[in-house]
Amino acid sequence: MNHYIALLQDRLPLWLSILHGLSDHAGKGRVCANLLPVTQAGIDYYLEVQSAALPAFTSPDVTVRFRQAVRDSGLGPTAEVTPLAAYLEAERRLGRIAPDVDPEASARLLLAGCFHHAYIELFVGAGAGPTREAGAAQIVRELRLEPATRPN
Repeated sequence: MNHYIALLQDRLPLWLSILHGLSDHAGKGRVCANLLPVTQAGIDYYLEVQSAALPAFTSPDVTVRFRQAVRDSGLGPTAEVTPLAAYLEAERRLGRIAPDVDPEASARLLLAGCFHHAYIELFVGAGAGPTREAGAAQIVRELRLEPATRPN
């Protein structure tokens, strides 16, 4: 478990800086284009940390200790959801994503897609699904955040 916590403490700040960096892109470029590199980085991040997590969850006692360590360090899931949801809310206020989009739910779905892609690759193998790049593109596209364009 110590290895896993050390890995999180090493990798999570970079991952969070990528998520927080989205705020600089609000109102610039295309929303989906802004989210694509973040989604690719998320898949990479989750693949790395999940592979180290397996030994950390070998017993209920270890799991309880891990949960307490996460609570004590503030490294829980809201640390990831909050900056991503803030970016999506800013884009919604600017009218660049559909007005009925729930920024927090969309942020959780994007992160869940990254986690799932990494999980499948870790347990089944890279050839079992789309490439990381294609998977990231699918995750972003299927959130359907940008308003539909109307034909002329």
